[in-house]
Amino acid sequence: MTATYDMIATTTLSSSTTSTTFSSIPSTYTDLVVVFQGSGLSGDTLYYQFNNDIGTNYSDTYLFGDGTTGSGRHANVGGIFGAGVNTSQCMQIINIMNYSNTTTHKTTLLRGNANGTGATVAFVGLWRSVSAITSIKLSLNASFAAGSIFTLYGIKAE
Repeated sequence: MTATYDMIATTTLSSSTTSTTFSSIPSTYTDLVVVFQGSGLSGDTLYYQFNNDIGTNYSDTYLFGDGTTGSGRHANVGGIFGAGVNTSQCMQIINIMNYSNTTTHKTTLLRGNANGTGATVAFVGLWRSVSAITSIKLSLNASFAAGSIFTLYGIKAE
């Protein structure tokens, strides 16, 4: 079986902002991939939410690979966390599996680099909802810098 990536949407920020949202996501794919390339105006941690759900039904487990830091977990929080974003360029890739399935909770895998420090990170996330994902909001408590790029891909199994 092969998989095809289709670009659904892309956004390049013309000014700084605290969040960006992909909405009206079609249910015609098996999985989704979000790619973030950019920086922030100050140090902060990326987090994401689905379908405007701000409830505490998200959790994640993470591993940091920088030679000193290890692992941790966030439970019953208002979004799935990702790596740190500061004034250095970074890239984070989020895989969202079975996003349109209405019988299972949604799982994610985020990989990337943290804060331009050379550290690598991996986060496994869970949204405890059986709703199909129709929108994804990516946020910083600080602001994403102008020029940051967000791209959403759909994966079709063939």
